[in-house]
Parts: sequence; structure tokens; C-alpha cells
Amino acid sequence: MKHPIKYLLAWSIPASFLVSLGTEGIGKFFTVFYAFGILPSLELFLEPVRINLSKEREDQLKDSKILDWILWATVPLQWACLFFCMHQIRSAGLTQLEIIGLIFSMGICCGVLGINAAHELGHRKSKFERVLSRLLLMTSLYWQFFVEHNQGHHKHVATPEDSESAHYGESLPRFWVRALWLAFRNAWRLDPSEMTVGTAAQAALIAVIYFQFGGHATLAFFVSSGVGALLLQSVNYIEHYGLSRKRLEAGGYEKVLPRHSWNSSHPLSRYVLFELSRHSDHHAHATRKYPLLRHFEDAPQMPTGYPGMILLALIPPLWFKYMDRKLIEENQNPRMST
Repeated sequence: MKHPIKYLLAWSIPASFLVSLGTEGIGKFFTVFYAFGILPSLELFLEPVRINLSKEREDQLKDSKILDWILWATVPLQWACLFFCMHQIRSAGLTQLEIIGLIFSMGICCGVLGINAAHELGHRKSKFERVLSRLLLMTSLYWQFFVEHNQGHHKHVATPEDSESAHYGESLPRFWVRALWLAFRNAWRLDPSEMTVGTAAQAALIAVIYFQFGGHATLAFFVSSGVGALLLQSVNYIEHYGLSRKRLEAGGYEKVLPRHSWNSSHPLSRYVLFELSRHSDHHAHATRKYPLLRHFEDAPQMPTGYPGMILLALIPPLWFKYMDRKLIEENQNPRMST
């Protein structure tokens, strides 16, 4: 698939949410079915695409405005999804099942657009793109990501000091509790000024939703934001489970290398998530734009794409049985303490 058309697959998430909005009954869960049913099923039959771009092709794409516009467009798409979700909950007379389906479908949008696209924008150097990142994070009530991810996670990844690296033997639910609390606490410690601004902005958005759409919509917003946050931390879990950097005798840890993050070059995860799944290169070279991220054969490789890996992580006994063996196969040194 040629550039940049394949990255329009990222828009399939808001497109699936339109289906959720336009259907009744169980159809309100369509975004959930798409993200965790259709995509992982397809990826079982698709081989990873391990080919990297040539230097000439990288030079052509690194300043591509088309690729930037595809990313920037996630901001109005996410805000539109939020607005129509709140509007429908207020006025459509939905059943309880339909409200739950819509909330979880909106939660997928919060995780994929509201946080993942914000992740890419938050690594950019321009003030404009970093503002776009904050606007997306507002819709998921997860402003702390802007601080903790850039100033904390990338510095401490694959060490016991990192709130977002899963320890060897740590289950996903246990990781959720630890990561959510520490990410919030660490963000306030790292940059209280930024967090004060973010908290005020998010409080203003909550007030607008409450007075415009009512209490039920406000509660739905809180829950969908929580779903997005859990989706983010599920991604963190599968990206770093059990991997560790060596502590140096002189103090500190070895340099972050591709082997310190789990990598997946399965195509649908790559294109829907703006190459997030090529995570090994992202952590080794955090400023590389998403279309330029590379496959490293010596990095630990996931057996499938992100949706399938998250489903596996939701069943801890199966996760440990498979991934602990995978750690040994990848010649990794799991961090034993939790």
C-alpha cells in the first residue's frame, strides 16, 4: 500500500463510531467489535511488514504535509465524535444497553484518537502541534500524559522507576492501578504549572458538557474517558512487559535501545495507530515522525498486532504462559520484582 493512503485507516475508528451512532441496539458496540473483533481477526492472517524505507524515501516523506494533515485531522474528528456522542445520549432516548455500547465505542475513540494521536503530536517540536496534542488529551481527561510520557516514561522506560513499564509477572489489572495512579502523581511532580493549566481546561470542558448536555452525558463522558485511559495503559503494558535495561556500575541505566520495547510490524496496527506498534524505534529515536519508524529484527517481536495482544493480556494466565516463554526466546532479562 502506497504512502500516504494507508494512514487513512486511522480514520476508520471515527468512521466505525459513526456506525455506532447510526445504529440501534447491539450496533452501538460497533466500534468495539471493529477494534477488538474485526481488526485482530484480520491480523491473524496478515504477515508483518518488515520492510523499511530507503533513505531517499525517508527524505521525501519527513516533511510531507499530506501525512501531517492526516494526523491533524484527528483533532476535529475526535471532537466531533465527542459532541455527537453527548448529543445522542441527551436526546435520543437510548436504552441502557445502547448507552453502554455508545460509551465503550466512544472510549475506543478516546484511546485511539484522543490519546494515541495526541502521543504523536506531543512528540513534535512545533507549538501548534503540541497545542493539538493537548486538545486531544482534553477529550479523554488525560492531560497528565503530555507531561508524564515525555518527561518521565521516555527517560525511565524499562526500569523500576517507570510508572508505565510493566514488571515481569505483573497482571494487566494490577498494572492498571499502579500505572494510572503513578502517572497522575508523577505528572504533578514533574510540571505542576502544566498540570494546573490542564486541570483547569478539563474542568471547563466538564462544565460545558454538564450545562449543555446534562448529568447523564457528563457521567458518560467520565466513563468513556476512563475506558480510553485503560486502553492507553493496556498498550503500555504490552509494549514493555518484562523488559529491562541494565543498571550501570557508574550509576544509572544503559542507553534505551530497540530491544527495550516490544515491536509489532503487523500492518493494520501500524496504519490504524500511526505506526505506534513500531515501538522499538520510537523509544530508541523518539523524535522520528510516525511514517519514518523502522522495523528492527533484533527487537523483541509481538506475535500479532496490538488489538490481539490486548485481548491476550486480558486473560492473565494465558498471557503469562505465552509471554514469559517469549521473553526467554527473545533472550530478554525480565525484571523480577514488582
